[in-house]
Amino acid sequence: MKKVLTWDQRFAEINAMRQRFAVVMSDLIREKDNVALVLADITAERFSDVLRDFPDRVINTGIREQLMIDMAGGLALSGMRPFAHTFASFLIERPFEQIKISLNHQNVGAVLVSAGASYDLSVDGRTHQSPADVALLNTLADWKIIVPGNAEEAEYALRIAANDTGLYYIRLSTETNKQTYWSGGNSFTVLRTGHQGTVIAVGPVADRVLEATEDLDITVLYAPVISPFDSVTLRNTLSVPDIAIVEPYLEGTTAHTISEALSDVSHRILSIGVKRQELRQFGTPAEHIQAHGLDTHGLRERLSRFYRY
Repeated sequence: MKKVLTWDQRFAEINAMRQRFAVVMSDLIREKDNVALVLADITAERFSDVLRDFPDRVINTGIREQLMIDMAGGLALSGMRPFAHTFASFLIERPFEQIKISLNHQNVGAVLVSAGASYDLSVDGRTHQSPADVALLNTLADWKIIVPGNAEEAEYALRIAANDTGLYYIRLSTETNKQTYWSGGNSFTVLRTGHQGTVIAVGPVADRVLEATEDLDITVLYAPVISPFDSVTLRNTLSVPDIAIVEPYLEGTTAHTISEALSDVSHRILSIGVKRQELRQFGTPAEHIQAHGLDTHGLRERLSRFYRY
């Protein structure tokens, strides 16, 4: 007999990172007097208790994302450690000017936590898709960008950010790795060692990359922290200077960083990510993964050609 799940169980299984965020964020608010949370309606139902108990530190602006970022900047200027949360397209793209002015220009720290990633909300249309968020944020200085691979890594990222003072972007997704490969720090994790090149797997694509490359003689590096970029591990594990990166956001976003890390080495780069061409037949997230060539079969084909298998 098929197991019947409650709505909460289905929510936790389908959206585990976002669920973990709600639990951990509520704990942080209770544990730390300086932590504040600014919402723009999204996920607000998960914070009803802390909204009631800490009205001075948990604020729902409604669907006013620019105001949400401005409020985060104001809270930071007053000495608080603000977190702001909504879907990626509304957190990064819509209020980008406020991020630039109210956070970077004011030289204050804050933590932006998104949900929805590139195509998790594909059935809701283009307004809810944000493959360019990491590329856009990379135009600003001093952001630490973390792309967790599962809920456990999302919790590590949230707690690290709460205990720091800088600018953090934590990108949550419904995509997930079965295994936890990261528990903090900025260094890449070596998942496999090979002799004919290197592939960097960013966040929740790691399991598919490992499956796609299981019989290829290449090094696989795991990168949940994409900024700052760990050029030391890349260089120390480099065999043949043929580097591919599988990134669950806009294809090519990290290519310039890899080139900078290997500026004194002749090298080849293959970027595999979300294509620039918009998919107008919205489809499911799984269909988007396949259409962008980010499924196991698509990765296998492109990586095999690149490494000349």
